[in-house]
Amino acid sequence: MSVFTTSSSQKSSVLGCVPGTSSVLQIEFTDILTNVDELLRPPLVSSYVAPGFIDLQVNGFAGVDYNDPGAGCEEVARSIRVMFQTGVTRFFPTVITGSHESMLASIRNLASCKAELLRSGQAEGVAMEALHIEGPHISAETGPRGAHPVEHVRPPDFDEFLRWQEEADGMIRLVTFSPEWDESPSYVRNLIRSGVVASIGHTKASGEQIAAAVDAGATMSTHLGNAAHPTLPKTQNYLLDQMVEDRLSACFILDGIHIPGPFFRMAARAKGVERSVLVTDAVMPAMCEPGPYRLGQIDVELRPDGSVVLQGGERLAGSALRMDQAIGNAVRLGRLSLREAVAMATVNAARVGRIAGRQRGLSPGEKGDLVRYEWSESFSKLRVLQTVVAGQTVYECL
Repeated sequence: MSVFTTSSSQKSSVLGCVPGTSSVLQIEFTDILTNVDELLRPPLVSSYVAPGFIDLQVNGFAGVDYNDPGAGCEEVARSIRVMFQTGVTRFFPTVITGSHESMLASIRNLASCKAELLRSGQAEGVAMEALHIEGPHISAETGPRGAHPVEHVRPPDFDEFLRWQEEADGMIRLVTFSPEWDESPSYVRNLIRSGVVASIGHTKASGEQIAAAVDAGATMSTHLGNAAHPTLPKTQNYLLDQMVEDRLSACFILDGIHIPGPFFRMAARAKGVERSVLVTDAVMPAMCEPGPYRLGQIDVELRPDGSVVLQGGERLAGSALRMDQAIGNAVRLGRLSLREAVAMATVNAARVGRIAGRQRGLSPGEKGDLVRYEWSESFSKLRVLQTVVAGQTVYECL
């Protein structure tokens, strides 16, 4: 039988198993989920169904650099169509540290692309949920700074944020900053009043500075375990300070390169599954062939092992991770259940990223974002079969 059908009223339906249970759901949807029923006598169904995956940190994908203000709307849309193959239905294009002018130009271009795609009724515009600005108000120190250009690191400046938000037409919802700056607490309070999520990252902050930022309203840690000094005090450091702070959720890049399995297991236990989120931190070479690439002013190399590094060195410069792979890695490396791993890429991300209509999972009234997939228990591998954005099938594995 066909698991997807479309009636003359444009209502569609899907059947799928729920991981960790014996349930088979029949879900009817338009642009929202209209009915979600557990079947008492279900047919044999081997595929699973979940809310569409969410990625809060995507710098580029499929050969397109979202930080390039010259990236054309059709190229951005093409990259999103490739992303649909991985089950992602909502994501935050991410603009990283740069000059005042280059960041404004990148933000302006992404906002313009979203508006154009929405005007033409394309699901790719719907998928561009909001913007994540990572930097430039981060640590200038080697290690915590990661691959961000040191010459453009600067103190938090809310007036600068207001200029970003004006160019973005209100599209910015997440800002990564370092609490080590004296200006950070007031900066965070202003971000929160503006309805923006403040996330700690790329930092060498003290425990007191982290606590002050959380008291001011910071609620997240950006790719915890990365952008750090290679050696830290063993019992007190900025990673542990964030790990044990229950008011902070934490995002993780689980490609097997950025952080090892034991660190993720420790951090996920400290945060709890409900406060843990999977992100890819993908950059332009994701889903491309290994070789040299250029990210803005930075030359990088995608290696055969899947790592993206500064050309001629070992410093990581984002990832080539896909969200479907991240979920499999969470099961394999994190020793989580499939249900827990999927939650980290769906409802947890929606809650942390304040995505309306996506925080209650497979419930009537939620947005019509779905992914149907197969799961190999022996290989901890997920294969996307179909992706639905706002009720529209945008990818189907033939």
